[in-house]
Amino acid sequence: MTFLGWKAEALEFFEGLEADNSKAYWQAHRDEYDELVRAPMEELLAELEPGWGEGRIFRPYRDVRFSRDKSPYKTNIAARIGEGYVQLNAEGLGAGSGMWEMAPDQLERYRQSVAADRTGRELVRRVAKARAAGLDVTGHGELKTAPKGYPKDHPRLELLRYKGLIAWQEWPAGPWLGTKRAKDRLVEFLKSSRPITRWLQTNVGPSTLPEGTRS
Repeated sequence: MTFLGWKAEALEFFEGLEADNSKAYWQAHRDEYDELVRAPMEELLAELEPGWGEGRIFRPYRDVRFSRDKSPYKTNIAARIGEGYVQLNAEGLGAGSGMWEMAPDQLERYRQSVAADRTGRELVRRVAKARAAGLDVTGHGELKTAPKGYPKDHPRLELLRYKGLIAWQEWPAGPWLGTKRAKDRLVEFLKSSRPITRWLQTNVGPSTLPEGTRS
């Protein structure tokens, strides 16, 4: 099947779910989710996979074990595509890439690379180019000042204060969402954010810590 975007009814499904986040609503509208929401996402991932990596749709069920909010369903559909992330909700489409929350060993490598002149200046150039292309480049858990061991007047203080680094872009819902333009915008984002993703892959890489010690 060819990806042709999401119809307006897909957003209406999420509007209804936001108003009535219940098993009864979900069961009554499950066919709409499968046909209008999930099927186009599957088609999109299938078309993106050859150029951008394996795609995987996240489960629609919330993990409520440690949350005060016991709403059972997510009010979006989200998927991983290679190193990127895409989501659709009632407001429109969003995409991200990078490392949102770094493990301790990743964070140490990140800070060392930001502080080093060669790699740090290269990241600054890549971030500036991504922002000029309209991407929001930001970080997780931003510190109020420089991390311990780094000067408070460091020229790359903004980047040093982050505990993660991502590129993000959102597009409000409109007629374009029901066309192939939705895919085109995602590809444009993936291209624009790829230099930052590659910098992170080269200078930070995956965590080597055991699963239970990464937070």
